[in-house]
Amino acid sequence: MTMNKKIEKYMNQMGENATKALDSFSSVESDKKNKLISDIGLQLNANRQAILQSNETDMKNAKKKNLAPSNIDRLFLDDQRIDSMIQSIEEVVSLPDPVGETIEQWTRPNGLIISKVSVPLGVIGIIYESRPNVTSDAAALCLKSGNAVVLRGGSESIETNKRIYDSISLALNENNIDQNTVQLVSDTDREAVDMMLNGLNGNLDILVPRGGKSLVAKVQSEARIPFIGHLEGICHVYIQGSSEIDQAIQIVVNSKMRRTGICGAAETILIDRDSLDSHLVSIMNALKDSGCELRGDEEVLQMDADITKATEEDWHTEYLDSIVSIKVVEDVKEAVTHINRFGSGHTESIISKNDADIDYFFRNIQSAIILSNASTQFADGGEFGMGAEIGISTDKIHARGPVGARQLTSYKYLVNGSGQIRPK
Repeated sequence: MTMNKKIEKYMNQMGENATKALDSFSSVESDKKNKLISDIGLQLNANRQAILQSNETDMKNAKKKNLAPSNIDRLFLDDQRIDSMIQSIEEVVSLPDPVGETIEQWTRPNGLIISKVSVPLGVIGIIYESRPNVTSDAAALCLKSGNAVVLRGGSESIETNKRIYDSISLALNENNIDQNTVQLVSDTDREAVDMMLNGLNGNLDILVPRGGKSLVAKVQSEARIPFIGHLEGICHVYIQGSSEIDQAIQIVVNSKMRRTGICGAAETILIDRDSLDSHLVSIMNALKDSGCELRGDEEVLQMDADITKATEEDWHTEYLDSIVSIKVVEDVKEAVTHINRFGSGHTESIISKNDADIDYFFRNIQSAIILSNASTQFADGGEFGMGAEIGISTDKIHARGPVGARQLTSYKYLVNGSGQIRPK
């Protein structure tokens, strides 16, 4: 396929500009980075009304296009969500600088002193859908970690993203930082994404996709450079009879229904067979009262014949909606086997008072985030004290779980000698 020459030139220039900006920015001192990031928050507050007006435009267009309810929810901004964006920025400012940290240091028998020191990843490309808060979150995290970034949001949020980027641009200018340290792709042509997947002529070091299954699948199959991300959030809550019923109900309902369209929402509930009479009916009633559709296996159907029968496909499904599947298991071992088979490696929770079973769950689940007696919706960088995150990684190398500022660094080895040479 022949690439649109205009897009090709535009994107390649963006990559070159980012690399040049990185040369000067990667060594900027902590105080200056923190002031820059703080000023982005101030500008967001000052430009609040323009951002909200642009979001109204995007919301109207999204509804005309019949976007999924989960995407509409992610797209929507109000004063509370803008306050949350500003708070995330302030929390990023308060974090320790992740760059230049001596991670390890040791001395060899020959006297060489070896230090493992954190460094920026380089130029990061972030491709995302719907969520306009990613524009400011990603900028803050990349700046904190000394990286340059190229942001490519979805067409459905383009007007909101532009207004948020205006605040970032103003802060860069006020702090005498190269404007190309943070760039927003303003062209909604999908060929811009293809260019980023190919690395912008070697100028992108790593990609972070944040969006629906189709976007992440495209990145996984077509990217020619490394990427950090996850495909789906098929998260589980496993309930044991030792748990307090009121606490179990609260955790399950929150895990599923607080926000159904986020990747940390629970999609499958597992419950021990010996807990059916004591726990299941109350949990199902609470879910139904909150507006959730239930799908269950044969044993669950015996408890409530009005719910839908779950199929094999349900255990593989990320609903991103007010739907949950329920399965009966014998014990923690069967629960772990089910999760490791059908889960996406994202987030799982066990509700129990049995310390031995909690320990077994923690040691044997292969997912990136594992909780006990807490909602899966805590799978969030802000809730982890990272200030913000630009996604949840299910990778088993480099970053795992919430990807915050520290996860956007690599490291290098500094070796100090005093005349040592290797013998023949």
